[in-house]
Amino acid sequence: MLLFVGLGNPSLNSENNRHNIGFKIIDAINKEFKLSKQKPKFKGLLTTGNINDKKVYAIKPLTFM
Repeated sequence: MLLFVGLGNPSLNSENNRHNIGFKIIDAINKEFKLSKQKPKFKGLLTTGNINDKKVYAIKPLTFM
């Protein structure tokens, strides 16, 4: 099992800020490996799927850093 946590701030003002690179990496992983649609869970947006037969969880926390 793999867990990816992309850190960032969940506001529109922070969307293109360099501190939100973690969110962009999670979005790229989701797109590249066609993980599930983002669902709200654990105070974040969670996606799940498989990469090379390993279960993968990717989350973007919705709490401010």
